[in-house]
Amino acid sequence: MINWDAHACLPQHPLADFTPVRRLHAAGVNYVSLNVGADMNPVSQVMSVIAGYRATIAADPERYVLVSSVDDIILAAAEGRMAVGFDLEGALPLMEQPDMVDLYAQLGVRQIHFAYNRNNRVAGGCHDEPQGLTPLGQRMVEAVNRAGMLMDCSHTGRLCSLDIMNASSQPVIFSHANPYTLVQHGRNVTDEQIRACAATGGVVCVSGLSFFLGAERPDADDVARHVAYIADLVGVKHAGIGLDICFQQPDLDDTPPGAFDPTYWWPASAGYIADKPPSFTPPDVWRELPAALRRVGMNETDAAMVLGRNMMRVAQQVWSAPAQLAQAA
Repeated sequence: MINWDAHACLPQHPLADFTPVRRLHAAGVNYVSLNVGADMNPVSQVMSVIAGYRATIAADPERYVLVSSVDDIILAAAEGRMAVGFDLEGALPLMEQPDMVDLYAQLGVRQIHFAYNRNNRVAGGCHDEPQGLTPLGQRMVEAVNRAGMLMDCSHTGRLCSLDIMNASSQPVIFSHANPYTLVQHGRNVTDEQIRACAATGGVVCVSGLSFFLGAERPDADDVARHVAYIADLVGVKHAGIGLDICFQQPDLDDTPPGAFDPTYWWPASAGYIADKPPSFTPPDVWRELPAALRRVGMNETDAAMVLGRNMMRVAQQVWSAPAQLAQAA
């Protein structure tokens, strides 16, 4: 069985310690998508992070593999290695150039969403005025589909996410988002968004962050409750896990250079409190999730789908798309 964590964060620094990745692997995770930058990170920082992460992975080939296919993940799991991919949280690192999508794909970025909480010239964020997908955004969706990259709608506004799901020729995912019906936070997604995601063939992966789970110290049962809601609404094949654990390393300063204002990206009006950061499920929650999913009524097959098989199905389709297009040509 493959366990798939659709989103996690190390410090945005080229010297980030990969010990948390090893902790996830020890807890049973076979593949993790590591964030390499967001809209608040300039391209210089994003590229530095990608270079640093790639160097760390390349320096320890017996422990890590940077993947380009689902087959890479299956082989890595059989060999006892941790499979890693990258993701981008926002379109600003694309510099308004659709051709940048393919460049990032070649560097190991396997999924992207277009807006980190705030609006930009591509897409609308979930903590800003309602904005749909722009004409440039339409071209970006097409570029993501061509590059064989997972189109993600986490952090994206409701209206824009619906536009993206309508525009994409491939399944769309939420790599770390929870049902708004259970917890009324602006980062969570409505039933309409969940149904639209499922209609593309995609997956909604539940985050383990306290604000979005509605639990001060979230655990496996909190995650399972949100998974069960998605499964009941649209079917178990559209539910997954993306715990969004942000691993802090105090010795590394990964603050974006320049005039960075955290209250802009995480506004108090949306419920963020500067001196009260969120808490996260620990990596060991992966050991507890199978039993927690059983407690909400899932059998072993259902749990395997949630823990990895659903995201494998979508990635198999999306990541292989460029090769299929080349063969058709």
